[in-house]
This record gives sequence, C-alpha cells and structure tokens, in this order.
Amino acid sequence: MLKLLALLFTAGKLGKVATTGLTMIISVFAYALIFGIWYAIGLVLLIFVHEMGHFLAARQRGLPVGAPTFIPFVGAWIQLKEMPHSVETEAYVGIAGPVAGTIGAVACYVLARTYDSALLLALSYAGFFLNLFNLIPLSPFDGGRITAIVSPRVWLLGVPILAGLFFLHPSPMLILIALLAAPHAWRALKFDPKAPENVAYYSVPTALRVRYGIVYVLLAAYLAVMTGEVHDMLQHHRVAPETSTAPGAF
Repeated sequence: MLKLLALLFTAGKLGKVATTGLTMIISVFAYALIFGIWYAIGLVLLIFVHEMGHFLAARQRGLPVGAPTFIPFVGAWIQLKEMPHSVETEAYVGIAGPVAGTIGAVACYVLARTYDSALLLALSYAGFFLNLFNLIPLSPFDGGRITAIVSPRVWLLGVPILAGLFFLHPSPMLILIALLAAPHAWRALKFDPKAPENVAYYSVPTALRVRYGIVYVLLAAYLAVMTGEVHDMLQHHRVAPETSTAPGAF
C-alpha cells in the first residue's frame, strides 16, 4: 500500500498524460490481482471513457480541467481548476460522464452478444452498474451534479438510497462516500432558493430544468434495466456449463 501511494504521489509530479497513463497502469495491476488482466484492462478503459466524457464536456464549456487520475478500487476523477459559473454548466459536465460511460457499456454489450463473449458481457455489466451507481442523486456523485439543476433539495432523496445500499451491502467505501456526501446533504436541507448567491447560480429556465430532469430519469431507467438484464444473462452463463455436463445432457 505504501508503495502504491508513493507511485501515485510520483504520478502527481508528472505531466497530464503521464499521470493518467501511470495511474491507469497501477489500477490495471491492482484489479488484475483479483479479476484477471483482461477484465482489469477493460474495466479501467470503461472508467477512462466515463471520465473523458466529463473532461471533454468541461473543455467544451471553457473550463480548465486536469486529465483523469485513477485510484484502484476508488475509481477516477478529473480536477476542475475552475468551478462552473452556473448550475447548467455543472449539470452538463456531470451528465457527460454517465452518457459516455453508458455508450462504452453498450459497445461491450453489443460485442458480447455478437461474439458470445462472457468477458465482454461481464464488462458491460460493470459499465451499466457503475454508471447507474454514479447517478445516485447526491453529491459527490454525478447524479448530485445533474439533479442540482432541478433543486439541491433533490439530494435528500439520495440519502435513503445510499443508506439502503449500505444495509444490503455493507462496505467501507460506502462509509467513505457517506462522509463525503454528508456536507452536501446538510447543504440541501438548509438550501434557501431566495439567497442572493443561490439565485445567481441556480437561476435557469424551467424548460431547461425539465429537460435535464427527463434525460436524467431516462438514463437512470435505461441503466437500471440493462443492469438487471445483463446480470440475468451472466447468471445463465454460469449455469450453462454445469447444465451441459450434467448426466444425460448433450
């Protein structure tokens, strides 16, 4: 672990491309120890596609942004060197990651069905699930950045979702996320839409709020359906070899 932290620190002193490349290699190595090399490479590439969605959207809106940096078993992030000047820009950059990530997952899914590849199917499941997870409507998730355009009070819906996930699958990572999300949940609880700073940042046409809200719901629904469908397909892949070798099966 100390060696890994030292490598990440060294990466921070390098250029943007070198930092991204080195942290990607470290992540591949870490994931490969558990999942195997090819799955690890595919997973890191899917995360890269997601982060590049944010990166390109931020650049398109004229925001100075750092290249993606990876940390194994945490994910990756891009550093905005200048915060968005409006909630619409924040939502635009926020939704670009899940959209790009979903496209990557769909590509894996299509290739998996075309070539009957269990590996690609597993990667598509990871892509669908991780992007769905990222749409939890609470900062620091992408879902929090997207739903902020509707109202930061929507973040309060993310609190029981996060609590439910922890109840079903207790994890130190979820505890860390909860600690990071707690100030945002408190901010949502105390949100005053009439405060001058909030009026300046959150004032957008109602039609724009509705548009982002619809895209968010449709994207979340699609990812939920595909996550469930691919999960069932993976279960079938696991059962099929056992069935084919059962007595009397040909």
